[in-house]
Amino acid sequence: MNHPASAPPLPRPRGPLSAAVLALLQGSDPGDVPAPADCAPYDEDLQLALYMLYELHYRGFEGVPEELEWDARLLGLRGAIEQRFLDTLREDVPVDGTADAWKALDELQVEPVDGSGSVSHYLRDEARLDQLREYAALRSLYHLKEADPHAWVIPRLRGRAKAAMVAVEFDEFGAGRAEDIHAQLYADLMADLGLDTGYGHYLDSAPAEVLATVNLMSLFGLRRALRAALVGHFAFVEVTSSPASRRLAGALERAGAGPAAVRFYTEHVEADAVHEQVVRHDVVGGLLESEPHLEQDVVFGIRATGHLEDRLGARLLGAWRAGESAALGAL
Repeated sequence: MNHPASAPPLPRPRGPLSAAVLALLQGSDPGDVPAPADCAPYDEDLQLALYMLYELHYRGFEGVPEELEWDARLLGLRGAIEQRFLDTLREDVPVDGTADAWKALDELQVEPVDGSGSVSHYLRDEARLDQLREYAALRSLYHLKEADPHAWVIPRLRGRAKAAMVAVEFDEFGAGRAEDIHAQLYADLMADLGLDTGYGHYLDSAPAEVLATVNLMSLFGLRRALRAALVGHFAFVEVTSSPASRRLAGALERAGAGPAAVRFYTEHVEADAVHEQVVRHDVVGGLLESEPHLEQDVVFGIRATGHLEDRLGARLLGAWRAGESAALGAL
């Protein structure tokens, strides 16, 4: 079992673009690198390539020199890949000049009466324990770094928005207690379910739809020009978290999971209900008070997050309802 704090090993490539990135990270000649503009934006190859390049700004990979974080060739390639990803997102979730951030936030609270298309409803009502384990393993790529890319926005905010963002992030990072950092609580959940808690351990098992949800956080976090989109992403997470967490806690209890597994979600039911109000009124409100021209970007962040979560939900539910695994190979 990997140590949770160690850098993960490099993943297996999924196509020519990710193979080229892998070669560069290993100090090899990649040969002809495919033009990112010609690659399918949501496929396994591009999303893995982008994930690997973003990971240089987190913990990196085992055996990869830290100096490569600022390697000019890698940064140029990353910029071209993420631009392909960003351009596609803007096409898929267009935002015009009439976009209303408050309406977009209100719409997040409207759910289908029957829970159709909802992963959390399915997990609560129908999922087997092995499906809950698979969900936890795949989402670990997100939850073991969940609050980190949001922290990048702090120096890019000011006044009320900055103060409120720091207050919510303080809770996400355990309010000064290492054992209560939300990423640690998720690792505890994984251990309770008999999963490997190593950071990035399940990268080779994660399909492109999982990688895209993580890449979106990194895209918004690393680009100062997209600071309002990151606030929109953060708002989406906090507004939708409490009801979904209640259902996921119920799913784990029904399946007989241990207390540490249940705790991660029960902690989020109450905490995120409070966070929602802070984010809505002070983070979003404070940002738009000081920079009202960024409202369209807030809406874009909300919609792009929902779009990729819907794609992931369709992948998971499609596989599970067909009696199949949503992972790439065995966990």
